[in-house]
Amino acid sequence: MYEHHDAVLHAVREGVLVLDGERRLLLANDEAQRLLGLPEKALGRHVGALGLAPGVGDLLASGRAADDEVHAVGERLLAVNQRPTGHGDGPAGTVATFRDTTELREIAGQAEGAAQRLDLLYTAGLRIGTSLDVVRTAEELADVTVPRFADVTTIDLLDPVIDGREPLPGPATARRVALRSAGSAHPLEDVGSRPRVPPVAVDDEGETVTVFEPDLAAADEWRATDPERAERILAAGFHSRITVPMRARGTVFGLAGFWRRDQQPFQPEDLASAEELVTRTAVCVDNARRYAREHSMAVTLQRSLLPGRLPEQNAVDAAYRYLPAQAGVGGDWFDVIPLPGARVALVVGDVVGHGLHAAATMGRLRTAVHNFSSLDLPPDELLAHLDELVARIDQDPTRGADTEPVTGATVLYALYDPTSGRCHLARAGHPPPVLAHPDGTTTVLEAPANLPLGLGTSPFEMREVTLPEGSRLVLYTDGLIRMRDRDLDERIDLLRSAVGHVHDAPEETCTAALEALLPDRSLSDRDDIALLVARTSKLPPDRVAEWDVPLDPEAVAPVRAACVRQMTAWGLGETAFTVELILSELITNAVRHGAPPPSPSACCVTGI
Repeated sequence: MYEHHDAVLHAVREGVLVLDGERRLLLANDEAQRLLGLPEKALGRHVGALGLAPGVGDLLASGRAADDEVHAVGERLLAVNQRPTGHGDGPAGTVATFRDTTELREIAGQAEGAAQRLDLLYTAGLRIGTSLDVVRTAEELADVTVPRFADVTTIDLLDPVIDGREPLPGPATARRVALRSAGSAHPLEDVGSRPRVPPVAVDDEGETVTVFEPDLAAADEWRATDPERAERILAAGFHSRITVPMRARGTVFGLAGFWRRDQQPFQPEDLASAEELVTRTAVCVDNARRYAREHSMAVTLQRSLLPGRLPEQNAVDAAYRYLPAQAGVGGDWFDVIPLPGARVALVVGDVVGHGLHAAATMGRLRTAVHNFSSLDLPPDELLAHLDELVARIDQDPTRGADTEPVTGATVLYALYDPTSGRCHLARAGHPPPVLAHPDGTTTVLEAPANLPLGLGTSPFEMREVTLPEGSRLVLYTDGLIRMRDRDLDERIDLLRSAVGHVHDAPEETCTAALEALLPDRSLSDRDDIALLVARTSKLPPDRVAEWDVPLDPEAVAPVRAACVRQMTAWGLGETAFTVELILSELITNAVRHGAPPPSPSACCVTGI
């Protein structure tokens, strides 16, 4: 019966075999003979005697049903279907068909590889460039590519790039900043090293180009450069490599090397993926480099505007800490200003915004506070003048449209007099200071808050408080106490607990406050912080002289004489004449031009 279908079977594009119940070959069309490589005079022979590939031969000999089972025959991949015959009155046996799927498998493999490459690039877009840190960005490229693209990835950056500078034309040294390996030990230079033989290739125009080495053993130029190192790398099993220059805006920042030893060698289609990955990383590295440069400039400017060291004075023993922000320099500042009469002004402030403008504005406000302090103004009047200054700065017609306003800046100004222990406080939108008493108890000095500077809300209110000798006044900016996921009152309580140790000096108090409130100083969203701690001193009674002066011109001479005697007793005879003249002028003007007070005026001289 099969001969009636012989012409049809020989015309189809699939291979067809017909076997009887004894597994002898009854029919094989031309395509089956070609695909299986059947011998001559195969008809009538048992399938086991046809010399078929093991997988196909075993399937045909078994006679079992099969649906698109794939078996290798030489270099071909055949999809085999087998169905038993003999239903009804027909003869027993099987019919098997064969379809060459080699090309389809290759296409499917290529499609799968393309999908994997697209997925790799998508992942890289999400994970590379998450921080404005040059080294971290390089590490992210290495993390993304190992082991999905390479067995080992190395990133070398030029020294100027690491430091945030623009690379200049000409030779430059590089340093390895990232290395990731999916396997065991390797002979490649580790992080921190300077690669001895940078894998650089240059085209005819002097530009660095990508190097594709699918067979390292056959790469004569690479092996000749450093034969000993090359042999170690080959002995470790590395067989292929792609080296891509990290370039942005036409400037080379470094090199990325992708190495394989356990995976299949790199193929030409992998070049596009490697170059795309490195190009994306180069843009992120450039952004991080420029940010690092601006951040460094702003930090340098701000530190130059802040006190290099605290001035000498006898009213307080002071210490400070300043921590610039991780994400951008802010306008936090502090100051200690000695004033006449052994007094001292303690100041902390915070300018709105970040960057160079905030740092420059902070310098202007600090200078203004110095100038206003020299006028011997009380804290509330000083803040009123500062408020007017900020308003004028923001209304200046020469100010650029893209310049951030100063309105909203905060400041706390404390004036301490060691002769009486009195402290006058005024603040404009700034957090209140914490006072640590000599016995270890702490309180928050809730001076009237007032509104931030620049809103025209003067007059400002002031508070007066007497500070025990040896107490510590803690002034700070809100970067110390504000956290997104923590309650503000809880943070202030934590600060009070940290500064309450009885015997701590100001330096130790600063350290304790930062350790308690900022255990992780590398937080990327941390604001800048200014912290100032002042331990109060009080002049002993024998170093203070005070006289009641009647409102009478004849009272001037006795006070002058008393002043000279007191200065001599203090061992300050060389300055007695100067103090005598100043005191005489003050009393004379008060008597001649002052309004009569309800009680006799008082004159006070301190010996320090």
